[in-house]
Amino acid sequence: MGADDKMLLIRNFNLWRHVSDEEYENLKICHRFIEAKKGDYIYFEAFQHKKIYFIKDGYIRIGYIDESGNEVIREILSKGELFGQFTLEKDNMNGEFARAYKADVSLCAFDIEEFRKLLESRPDIAIRYSGRVAHKLKHSQDRLISLLSRDVKSRLLHFFWQLLQEENAAKAGSLSIPNYFTQEDIAHLIGASRQTVSSLITELGEENLVVVSRQQIQFPDVKKIQNLLNVA
Repeated sequence: MGADDKMLLIRNFNLWRHVSDEEYENLKICHRFIEAKKGDYIYFEAFQHKKIYFIKDGYIRIGYIDESGNEVIREILSKGELFGQFTLEKDNMNGEFARAYKADVSLCAFDIEEFRKLLESRPDIAIRYSGRVAHKLKHSQDRLISLLSRDVKSRLLHFFWQLLQEENAAKAGSLSIPNYFTQEDIAHLIGASRQTVSSLITELGEENLVVVSRQQIQFPDVKKIQNLLNVA
């Protein structure tokens, strides 16, 4: 892959869009591009894993293996999102795995030591990166609060609302976003059974709140969802 192609790929991420071609060369950004086939593990049961990844294309399932040997899914990430040792700490990742999901994936990978040096040399990039990490941690916190404090229907509705927020599409009117989740995925992520999720998706559709198909998730009345969830 040529330098121009690499620059084009990395510019897909907001973190780098303000870096000129000349600055990119001067910074000597140390990274590599990874292509993984559907079902491949990017890493498996990682503990002292020392890399951070940005998704260029495709989807990644993040999870761990429980005591019975089953995969437990924590999150499913899409284009533009980051994962791995994103806090830049040499801590325990609690046996986490990352796996290419639904299709082949393209990733940018950085060694955390080199990435930390990069942030030290460019405070403007460090500030933007800190904002991305803070947003990711808040998303995880909001999901945990939802699991602890809401009934299953409200958790499902909140899950869809968070997806809409991630797509930066929350505004008045009828909206739709891509659907890359199975009902089994959603059940894992909100702590419910697949059968319950299936019934509630039908119910939300009948109430004209959220209409789910294999290709997209539609939001006919965003204001009504905001009122039900008490969110701005």
